[in-house]
Amino acid sequence: MQLKKLDDKAIDQLFEAILTLKNVEECYVFFDDLCTVNEIQSLSQRLEVARMLRKGYTYNQIEAETGASTATISRVKRCLNYGNEGYLMALDRLDR
Repeated sequence: MQLKKLDDKAIDQLFEAILTLKNVEECYVFFDDLCTVNEIQSLSQRLEVARMLRKGYTYNQIEAETGASTATISRVKRCLNYGNEGYLMALDRLDR
């Protein structure tokens, strides 16, 4: 399934490259070259916010534990409720 807003050959190449990574160590190496530390931290923070929202944490608890802004928490919650279920898919697979 491709989303029209992300339908681009360069993005396909990025996702294909990510799918070639074999372990966490390779991810560290690749993402360290690809992203800034802040970008990686933002991505991981959003995933943690999604995990916490799914478990029923309040905005205040999430903000205190992750440092995420209420705007970030709201955006993630909107994706959980009305998005493409990408967070849910990844979190379900991590829970296995």
